[in-house]
Amino acid sequence: MNSVAQNKVEATIAQLYHAARNDELKIITGMAKSLFRPIQPKDFKHAFLAIAPEQGRALVQLIRQNKLKHIVEFGTSFGISTLFLAQGVSETGGYIITTELIASKARKAVENFKQAGVDDLIEVRVGDATVTLKGHNDPIDLLLLDGWKNLYLPVFRLLEPNFHAGTFIYVDNVEMAETRSFLKIVGQDPRYHLQPTHGKKAVLITIQP
Repeated sequence: MNSVAQNKVEATIAQLYHAARNDELKIITGMAKSLFRPIQPKDFKHAFLAIAPEQGRALVQLIRQNKLKHIVEFGTSFGISTLFLAQGVSETGGYIITTELIASKARKAVENFKQAGVDDLIEVRVGDATVTLKGHNDPIDLLLLDGWKNLYLPVFRLLEPNFHAGTFIYVDNVEMAETRSFLKIVGQDPRYHLQPTHGKKAVLITIQP
């Protein structure tokens, strides 16, 4: 990625982080609905729920250093994390498949990818990821799990046949109960090595040789 293209992506990411500055209030508003019923993804349709900038930069480095090409992301939201992934695959000749349940978020994400000039590197699938990713047959070099937490395990199991010795699985939001339950199950499998990262905000899973 040349400097002009790089600057375009970084400018879009900065713009989106600025737009997300009131995310905490939106998240609290969404969580408040749990007083009356179980929370649902639509309760956060206006929230970015983005990874931290240092996490994004680390993902770019992970992709570059390991020459990862085939990326799958669970949880597009408005596309901040996807844009970081795109920075990486633009240098490795790779491609991203990303999934988003909420159609309005997916549409805005596509606009953001076009604005950043990387939409040709990204396929957005709208709907339940256990449906939209069903039948995925390509090898996966990196799986980013950052969507609805109780779907981490179903999505992981669905895509598990596509993992190989060089696959990385990046799991965000490890402080949440559903994520901890997922990691406990995966951690019992000797094939997988779990390593906390980014101040224990996330876990990087690798495949044991």
